[in-house]
Amino acid sequence: MSDVEVRKVGQHEFVATNDRGASVPVGRAGANGSFSPVELLLAAVAGCAVVTAETLVHRRVGDGLTARARDVRPAGAHELDEVPVTLAYDVSALTDEQRAALDTTVRRAIDQLCTVSRTLRKAPPTPLHLP
Repeated sequence: MSDVEVRKVGQHEFVATNDRGASVPVGRAGANGSFSPVELLLAAVAGCAVVTAETLVHRRVGDGLTARARDVRPAGAHELDEVPVTLAYDVSALTDEQRAALDTTVRRAIDQLCTVSRTLRKAPPTPLHLP
């Protein structure tokens, strides 16, 4: 388990770090060189899906796996209506039956193992603690 800390490093500039030494710049939406908090959420759900699917996809079709998550909400809204995730990989060498089997396997793995998408479906409380 890992906690993440987000520290202010400048005006509207922050850095998120974990206890393994990784870091990512965080800023307001549209700020150059950083991820907005919503983009980090999108990266988390797409990252979880692609990490979960990686071995399954690689065994059947090789490299070239990518994931994309989209920000779906009305302009100016402060919550997402949905977080669609798309995986992309080349299935041209597979038969229809092999494609269907891979689709089922990948969907099942993500549904059962992807902590981020499972958590979003559950919508757990997010208590805020202040000094």
